[in-house]
Amino acid sequence: MSTPIDFNDRMLSLGLARVAEQAAIASADWIGRGDEKAADQAAVNAMRDQLNKLDIKGVVVIGEGERDEAPMLYIGEEVGNGEGPGVDIALDPLEGTTLTAKDMPNALTVIAMGPRGSMLHAPDVYMDKLAIGPGYPEGIVTLDMPPATRVSALATEKGCGPSDITVCILERPRHEDMIAEVRATGASIRLITDGDVAGVMHCAEPHMTGIDMYMGSGGAPEGVLAAAALKCMGGQIYGRLLFRNDDERGRAAKAGITALDKIYARDEMVTADVIFAATGVTGGSLLPGIKREIGWITTETLLMRSKTGSVRRMSYRNPVKPKG
Repeated sequence: MSTPIDFNDRMLSLGLARVAEQAAIASADWIGRGDEKAADQAAVNAMRDQLNKLDIKGVVVIGEGERDEAPMLYIGEEVGNGEGPGVDIALDPLEGTTLTAKDMPNALTVIAMGPRGSMLHAPDVYMDKLAIGPGYPEGIVTLDMPPATRVSALATEKGCGPSDITVCILERPRHEDMIAEVRATGASIRLITDGDVAGVMHCAEPHMTGIDMYMGSGGAPEGVLAAAALKCMGGQIYGRLLFRNDDERGRAAKAGITALDKIYARDEMVTADVIFAATGVTGGSLLPGIKREIGWITTETLLMRSKTGSVRRMSYRNPVKPKG
């Protein structure tokens, strides 16, 4: 019987950065073109192609496969060349397809990798999320608190008033009451139209982004991806799955989840050390977007390892052949 190959995050990290880079470059042709599906598919094809060049036995545990009919990187898909360690992969080949199609800020290509069995197999349902950045005691804010209490608790811990707190919330009708309650405290809100992985990541670098807290409901798979990011960057995230019908509860059962009301902390969603890479597609608070000049395309990638706490920003200037 062969000995399992260890997950060598250091050796795999640069390969993972290349996966994110190539997906971003592939989607660049669709920035501002109004075609979400084409942009997403270009990123998917490039990401799959690059993953299959890595020395891994990978399984996609967070992907797009349950939602879309197009040939996405689906949950359970095996990737890699089969010659390395067994790994879990969480990905969003293009987080912010609408943002890309409309050339709006904060579209990213996002991928995380950890040892096999290290990531929550979140079903494709909604998740109620709450996140803050690093440097705070565990549990100073919780999902069981009303939104206003979360703001006041964080302000007290920071030694400031609620008016000095900025909260990031996804702009959706379902969040109207939450938005009103948060604004009533005096806190400010940065509304985002899409891309809540980036929204959560903003909390981890408040000096760059101005965001102190993220709250609201969004996709559960994106919650696990965001937890992987915060495992590397520092910070807290809490998530509770939300079910609208029996079909969605059935998806949870299929994923092996039996405690439907459980609140997952960051280290319960991602239980081992991971690596995480994100490349900017359109410019935003975290990463600049793709830059084009005649004969060249330049990307910037955030590459992080939770084992060491290292955060790299990598600029990649690549020659491209003129089209047509």
